Amino acid sequence: MGNFDREAMKRLVRERKLKTTKDAENLVKELFGDIIKEMLEAELEEELGYSKHDYRNKETDNSRNGYSKKTVNSSYGKIELSIPRDRKGEFEPIVVKKHQRSIASIEDQILSMYARGMTYRDIQAHLKDIYGSELSIESISRITDKIIPIVSEWRNRPLEEVYTIIYMDAIFFKVSENNQIRNKALYIAFGVNLEGMKDVLGMWIAQSEGSKYWLGVLNELKNRGVKGVMFFSIDGLKGMEEAIEAVYPQAKIQRCVVHQIRYSMKFVSWKDKKKFAADLKSVYTADTKEAAWNALMAFEEKWGEKYPFSIKSWKDNWEALTTYFEYPKEIRKLIYTTNPIESLNSQLRKVTKNRGVFPNDMALMKLAYLAINNITRKWTVRINEWDKILATLMIEFDWVKSYV
Repeated sequence: MGNFDREAMKRLVRERKLKTTKDAENLVKELFGDIIKEMLEAELEEELGYSKHDYRNKETDNSRNGYSKKTVNSSYGKIELSIPRDRKGEFEPIVVKKHQRSIASIEDQILSMYARGMTYRDIQAHLKDIYGSELSIESISRITDKIIPIVSEWRNRPLEEVYTIIYMDAIFFKVSENNQIRNKALYIAFGVNLEGMKDVLGMWIAQSEGSKYWLGVLNELKNRGVKGVMFFSIDGLKGMEEAIEAVYPQAKIQRCVVHQIRYSMKFVSWKDKKKFAADLKSVYTADTKEAAWNALMAFEEKWGEKYPFSIKSWKDNWEALTTYFEYPKEIRKLIYTTNPIESLNSQLRKVTKNRGVFPNDMALMKLAYLAINNITRKWTVRINEWDKILATLMIEFDWVKSYV
């Protein structure tokens, strides 16, 4: 900003006797209205082909015809505008169109507030505070409905040919259906591509799961372009392992060790939890799969009689739980848990915590999409030590070379 601008600003502050931020806001509001008026005047001048009072250059039988008053909503609140008119009524302003009652991006504001977890009534009250007028719940709902085609397009967009790892997990919500409130799972697929960048690949809402359901989900990913996956990290989703073996037989499956630990602890008395957890740690932090098995046998000998279900679940899922032992530590850290997607879920829960029940599946899908869009916008850095990780993976999964 030049010196002249600063001096002009100082004079304006003195002349208008600005003392508070409210005074400054009112001035900005007034200046904003004046700027819009000048833009409208410039539009009409271009339309008529001559400037105001410059009749020498007038080459049209049309002329100015005063002003009409119009109140519009803006980012600065309600503003009174004087809209210039022409005698023939042919002037169609662009900056403030006929019948336009807002020159603020209210729709963007509504979507932004909705994405941050505000309910329709919260948004309605907030807009009334800002603009002094009340937008109906139905209008707010219609505005959020405008993203439905965008959600559909996003859910069906083409994906990359290869992902190093895809995490699958679910977060549960209450949704109204046929006048009943049901617990529904929002399943999310979260991938890491060959460049080490994270992305949410898709989301689905369902009441049940099974190999047939997951077969449909995985085939959808395949139809959208995913030809190969190195690892799937999953949380014991029913039927998922069978579906992965059918659609992506070359993929390695790793069941989430953290979820397994939590499941094991469910059966343990609070007085034993500390010792039980310390002993269990020797299993999943072992250096090799063989050492881990020996640690599990020792663990069973100590705790098996008292907590048989805790040990049984480890033995029943041993192969899927121990895939990570085949790889160096930097890859183990990447695949042994679904924590990366749980972090995403945690952020989703913060956004949805004010929602008791969603009126339908689409209401949940809209909010989830907007929230995920906000979250993933910050994913601009690839995974740490990615070059080293990828070099190791390329040796293990030589089929990937044809896609690089």
